[in-house]
Amino acid sequence: MQPIPLASLLPAGFDPTTCKLHCAVFNGENYPIDVLANDPEEWQRWNSWRGDKNDFNRQFIFSLAQDRHDPALWLFGGIWQVTARRPDPRTFSYDVVPRHDLMGPFVRRLYIRLHLAGRQRRRTMESCLDEMAVASILEEAFVGDPFPGHDRINHTLADLQVIVRQQRPDWRIALEHMKGVYVIHDQTTGARYVGSAYGDTGIWQRWSTYTATLHGNNVGLEELLQDKGEDHFRLNMKFALLEFWSMRTADAHVLQRESYWKEVFNARLLGHNKN
Repeated sequence: MQPIPLASLLPAGFDPTTCKLHCAVFNGENYPIDVLANDPEEWQRWNSWRGDKNDFNRQFIFSLAQDRHDPALWLFGGIWQVTARRPDPRTFSYDVVPRHDLMGPFVRRLYIRLHLAGRQRRRTMESCLDEMAVASILEEAFVGDPFPGHDRINHTLADLQVIVRQQRPDWRIALEHMKGVYVIHDQTTGARYVGSAYGDTGIWQRWSTYTATLHGNNVGLEELLQDKGEDHFRLNMKFALLEFWSMRTADAHVLQRESYWKEVFNARLLGHNKN
């Protein structure tokens, strides 16, 4: 099927030569698509940042947030008008305001396909426009990846912090009234920690404790946090469910299965479990 060119959606009379593209990518701490979905003020700051050069030297910024899973897929983040510029590098030197009258209904709904070569993420729009195609248009504004299913969770602590902060209903409903055994694995070393949610504490509540404390009040993880630091924890510690049951399941069964998985992964000797 022939792709739909982005140019066909641009407002009548809109001149691409008045625009700079801002193709926002992971900055080492946050994914731009999460910022766009959850924090409008922070997303505005992403579009007001000046690096070493005066990249946003045109009237408008056409902003895009890279998808977490497909580097050639971008979520439309709005057209911003630059109302003032300051020469200070590496700070928020641009004053920008959203132009809701310019493609406003497509913000957080329009996915654009664009393959970018090289490291430059601030381009003249006319140089890329012929390569930009409509990938899809969502019925509702994007608010984050949907709950993938209990057996497909493989998310970093940073991911869970966003999900808990949003109180995402699909995630909460799926996990709030479930007991389970989970594993937290360090992406840099492969070392694992096995834990469980039982008693009156469902998986959602247990994992919410991790998003607040990082270590979940576990001695082995507290030691790792002190050694590696918060950034390592947020970006490299991934959560997955090993088994899950209804809240009617006996705690003794949950604890028995937790012990089993500790043995399977040798989590006491090679991981972060201390008991």
